[in-house]
Amino acid sequence: MSGVWVFNTNGVIRLIENPQAESQGSSSSRRKVLVHLPTGEVVSSYSSLEQILTGLGWERYYGGDPDLFQFHKHSSIDLISLPRDFSKFNSVYMYDIVIKNPNVFHVRDM
Repeated sequence: MSGVWVFNTNGVIRLIENPQAESQGSSSSRRKVLVHLPTGEVVSSYSSLEQILTGLGWERYYGGDPDLFQFHKHSSIDLISLPRDFSKFNSVYMYDIVIKNPNVFHVRDM
């Protein structure tokens, strides 16, 4: 993740990934998508994501919060937690998946 961190006077910080686009107002209208690199497909549903993650050794985890869709790997301590509603699946969750699956996923602007 690259960009500029903006600190407001009330102590709140946020990352602006593309400062020029943000100042022009176009960055907020861009949607991020999660791309599966081996196939080049955009992940458009949890069912497609689950298929990919299962192939990578991830399993559904049912022992946590019922409001979350979760995956774990027996070979690690990692847990992927996603909002049950796919419409709330945003770049924060996408980057979590990218970090835990290096060279398999990428986050791009739509």
